[in-house]
Amino acid sequence: MSGSLPTSGFLALDDARLEYRLRPGASDDAPMLVLLHEGLGCVGLWGDFPEKLAAATGACVFVYSRGGYGASSPVDLPRPLDYMQREALETLPRVLGEIAFKRGALIGHSDGASIAAVYAGAYNDPRLAAVTLIAPHFVVEDVTIEAIERARKAYETGDLEAKLARWHQRSDVAFRGWNDAWLDPEFRAWDISAYLETIAAPVQVIQGYRDPYGSVRQIEIARERLPAAPDVTLLPGIGHSPHREAGEATLESIRRFLAPLLSV
Repeated sequence: MSGSLPTSGFLALDDARLEYRLRPGASDDAPMLVLLHEGLGCVGLWGDFPEKLAAATGACVFVYSRGGYGASSPVDLPRPLDYMQREALETLPRVLGEIAFKRGALIGHSDGASIAAVYAGAYNDPRLAAVTLIAPHFVVEDVTIEAIERARKAYETGDLEAKLARWHQRSDVAFRGWNDAWLDPEFRAWDISAYLETIAAPVQVIQGYRDPYGSVRQIEIARERLPAAPDVTLLPGIGHSPHREAGEATLESIRRFLAPLLSV
């Protein structure tokens, strides 16, 4: 399905250019795993996880930077408070079309997990065999806001700005677009949990027990609202990025979940 796509480059969507990286699968007809990054993420910040995921599953792995991140085109600020819904409903379908997505799964982290949940619930895409949500947000929690406030302080007075500048051509756009939206008082009402009720594909939730950006309440919501019980992996001692903090355990959990669904 991805044979005509170079292993790295840019997707052109109207005036926007979105950077991407592609790791081929074990065969020409291997399913595709589409990775959706966190609120401060990009292609580069996935590190070698896409390559390890491809090796563990035999699937093709596609990862891209959303507008305003990495080397992708900038976006206007402030971001609208429904920016994740817009990404899921407007941009992601076009990305999947550009890469000739035919069969596979969405794997999202944090903001990316929320985007994956909205897409899966809104479109009931028959090409989608599974959805993996790593540290997802369905509603806004007090602990989330507190952690994002600490991130703002680290950006304004610490070394976070310099760290982000290594990965984002416009680090201020990447940070402010995410941070300002979440800390807007009106964002407290943000709630995408209704999308869970119409997700037809099997869902996996992976979360660190010590995640400062979200509590196990997010898992409870998934269990309450999804039509079928999710496959849940709760990792003790792990924070917001299981794929970086507990890479092998996260890879094995995803491999186990996807193997019977994708028949790689």
